[in-house]
Amino acid sequence: MHELAITEGILDAAVPAAKAQGAEKVLEIRLRIGELSGVIPECVSEYFEMISKGTIAEGARITVEYIPISIECRDCGYKGVMDRKLRHCPQCSGRNIRITGGREYYVDSLLVE
Repeated sequence: MHELAITEGILDAAVPAAKAQGAEKVLEIRLRIGELSGVIPECVSEYFEMISKGTIAEGARITVEYIPISIECRDCGYKGVMDRKLRHCPQCSGRNIRITGGREYYVDSLLVE
């Protein structure tokens, strides 16, 4: 259910930002969602449809770009992306890794008119 709170935050950010630019309608909200964020885009879209009714964002399309998991390996020094299924360094197979990206989620941009 945390997607409802996240979706409310998206709407609370998008509508004032669009209005501040003189927009009358939000056509699209582009999100960036990390693979490890736990955010389910389908739920966000569903909640958004419900809670945006009566706002300038009603009917806006939600698009998602995924942020890959990035790591730093403390064994070999590798810094880069890691496949979600691996759970170890893709370079040395070590498990002494620190996750440096892929947990975040945010509104990247708006398309307005």
